[in-house]
Amino acid sequence: MSVVMIGVDPHKASVSIEARETGTERLLGTGRFGTDTHGYRELRAAARQWPERVWAVEGTAGTGRPLAQRLVADGETVLDVPAKLAARSRVFDTGQGRKTDAYDAHAIVMVALRDRDSLRQVREDDALVVLRLLVDRHDQLAGAKVQGVCRLHRLFTELIPGGAPRQKSVDQYRRLLAGVRPRDQVGKTRRRMAAEQVRELVRLDTQMKASKAELKAAVLATGSTLMDLYGVGPVNASPHPRRRR
Repeated sequence: MSVVMIGVDPHKASVSIEARETGTERLLGTGRFGTDTHGYRELRAAARQWPERVWAVEGTAGTGRPLAQRLVADGETVLDVPAKLAARSRVFDTGQGRKTDAYDAHAIVMVALRDRDSLRQVREDDALVVLRLLVDRHDQLAGAKVQGVCRLHRLFTELIPGGAPRQKSVDQYRRLLAGVRPRDQVGKTRRRMAAEQVRELVRLDTQMKASKAELKAAVLATGSTLMDLYGVGPVNASPHPRRRR
């Protein structure tokens, strides 16, 4: 089979597609998918039936940008179809300017099939690359902190008769450590290791705070308003492709 062109009409909550074979323009499939993680996975799964494929997304600088960047980050070839060209194609192919998701997806794929050489190929956005690097770094620091707290708690269960209750913060562990005064050599060694672990966790806390502040600034620089929503922080607000697969 020759290369398949997949026209995509993007919206905030859903995308509609129409796939046609290049050259013959034969219709191969249509569909509608959500833009959440599950919907994106279904979209990618549906497209895998066409190993040689190119995506044509309308408005990759606007509504289509999140999807286009996710596709590019996943190694897909994506073309930008200007809205004006799609509107013109819709009139020519349907004889009217009426907008529906199905008509729009059809218009977009026809523009890509007939004017491919004039369309811009979408490249990965530098701002999103920076966000991905910052999120990965924040995840690494968070993972290191979890491991460090587990090691520290294990030491405390051996330092304190009957075991130590699990604490919620590094400061709580530090206060707990201040009251531990072992006299035997093994106990003293465990306490020293616990003190070193506390210092390591304090360092990680400082790095995480700096990382979160840098990530917040990077998210705001993209113009995103997701952090205005209650409970959404800079990590969740980052348009990170790996997190949404």
